Amino acid sequence: MRIGITCYPSVGGSGIIATTLGIELARRGHEVHFISYERPFRLPTDEPRIKFHQVQVNDYGLFKYPDYTLPLSVKMAEVSQEFHLDVLHVHYAVPHATAAILSRCMVPVSLQPRIVTTLHGTDTTLLGNDPGYGPAIHHALSQSNGVTAVSEFLKRETRRVLSFECPMEVIYNFFKPGTPTKSREEMRRELGIRDDEAMILHSSNLRPLKRIDLLLETAARIRPRESFKLVILAGGSFAPFVDEVKRLGIEDRVIVRENVLDIEDYLHAADLGLITSDTESFCMSILEAMFFEVPSVATNVGGIPEVVENGVTGLIVPPGDAAQLTSAVEKLIQDPTLRKSLGKAAKHQAQARFSAEQIIPRYEQLYRSVRAEVVPC
Repeated sequence: MRIGITCYPSVGGSGIIATTLGIELARRGHEVHFISYERPFRLPTDEPRIKFHQVQVNDYGLFKYPDYTLPLSVKMAEVSQEFHLDVLHVHYAVPHATAAILSRCMVPVSLQPRIVTTLHGTDTTLLGNDPGYGPAIHHALSQSNGVTAVSEFLKRETRRVLSFECPMEVIYNFFKPGTPTKSREEMRRELGIRDDEAMILHSSNLRPLKRIDLLLETAARIRPRESFKLVILAGGSFAPFVDEVKRLGIEDRVIVRENVLDIEDYLHAADLGLITSDTESFCMSILEAMFFEVPSVATNVGGIPEVVENGVTGLIVPPGDAAQLTSAVEKLIQDPTLRKSLGKAAKHQAQARFSAEQIIPRYEQLYRSVRAEVVPC
């Protein structure tokens, strides 16, 4: 098949999923076309059967803000017509599905690709209640030939928030781990983490819902104080949180790395993960850790319970509770046997439920089914 993919190219779970999906589809013999304003940061330049088409965004004085939706729709139409795309798979309804639907109208009927929209969370949980976006999101989903959500939680929320009743399939996120470039010992030595210190890993884009304030408060409460180092892989600038680190007096406990590409080196070196979010549709950071036998302490929100089995593959605590988060983290620091047991179970579950081998065929099946459809719901 010939498949177009549009996603946000910056560091973030949805972009990583979309990019990895495209790479895996190409390796399975499909022709994949990425359409975005920048090349996705994890998209290799020499992968066979993958092409990148850049959208040019002009800043005309006529508009108060530069418009992306219209140039994106034109580029989608160009690529669809030139390469006879079978499917346009867009990640996020706005602006990507909106642009795809508009682009479809620019292409002769015989060449119109089917549109598959994957919801990752923000469309529903943040924008869905906004009267300036909600109707547009509902329209984009209704006009798509296929809609997927990354968790049962997100599917339920989309039904509730947007009153969307058309078919929607849950296809979980997946992870294809690469091979670490450094040994566990080398990575820990580079980070300055002693053998008797537990490496706690947090990876996120640092948006408000990730509750970095709660993450840092939890770290400040952990005892013994010298028993850990918190490594934060930041998908954005950590500068807004530097003063809080100083206020809590944990400068010597926190290590920050921004926009990391070789995440496997850090996962390989970690002992446990820590997620303090107020909401998560899935949480890729937890899944990435699971593949490296790293259990996580996480808040009981959104789709996290669909990824972590409490007491079996990790520990889940009530949201917003620094005391319980601290207690769970201390438990895993002090009990290496439990940590190892949870980690092994986590890797087994990740491979059984969330591997590329399990998930990619689901997308291929969906693409084949929508190719035969003409009219969306």
